[in-house]
Amino acid sequence: MAWVYLIIAGIFEWGWPVGLKLGWTGQGIRYGWIAFSVLSMVGSGFFLLIAQRTIPMGTAYAVWTGIGAVGAFLLGILFFGEAAVFARFFFVGLIVAGIVGLKLFSGTD
Repeated sequence: MAWVYLIIAGIFEWGWPVGLKLGWTGQGIRYGWIAFSVLSMVGSGFFLLIAQRTIPMGTAYAVWTGIGAVGAFLLGILFFGEAAVFARFFFVGLIVAGIVGLKLFSGTD
């Protein structure tokens, strides 16, 4: 179950960069998006806390940030028009390979 919590924590990680991106515009601060960002941070930290009770801290942190980075990367392409070039996908693929490798060799279920 700890890995499920860690995945949930990683998904919450996607919310705070999106909230920060949408929370500051040329027209000023959009407080709803800033609040969304803060709530995402709290949720992410809470589920990471629970996951770390079983998963080693270094593994949990690396996987958590990896899930957040990959998700933010994909959201940036899908919703914010960021570049979708092969090299970026290749290097994000290396992050995914690292996440899978850490899961396979973490010694936890």
